[in-house]
Amino acid sequence: MKKWMLTLLFSMVVVAANAAELNWLTSLPDAQAKAKADNKLVMMDFTGSDWCGWCIKLNKEVFSQPEFAEYAAQNLVLVEVDFPRKKQQSKELKAANQALQERFRVRGYPTIIVLNSQGKQVGELGYMKGGPKAFIAELDKLKGK
Repeated sequence: MKKWMLTLLFSMVVVAANAAELNWLTSLPDAQAKAKADNKLVMMDFTGSDWCGWCIKLNKEVFSQPEFAEYAAQNLVLVEVDFPRKKQQSKELKAANQALQERFRVRGYPTIIVLNSQGKQVGELGYMKGGPKAFIAELDKLKGK
């Protein structure tokens, strides 16, 4: 009986850990192709992942939560547009991120740009209180646009 309970507990932990894994792309063209094929929204996270306090807070309170991961798997193609200070990036990725920042006129972090499956911008979000529930509610409002 103990062995069965341990196996069940271990399985639940593994499922919970896997549910919280997000697949962040770094290429908007790849994300747009996937969104079009799967009829999903593209969510771009403009972030300073290793220095921006609000970005780190958004990641901790929303993006790292299983509830958001489940929602994202069903509804979103995720793109990280990162401007780190310590983490190394290729010259190509830096240039691509800079071009996206200019294209979408991003002036602060975190900025979340949401595109529909056709590539049209349907919304812009940032950090908000309320965790995954509040964030998901805002994304749901953008689905029909």
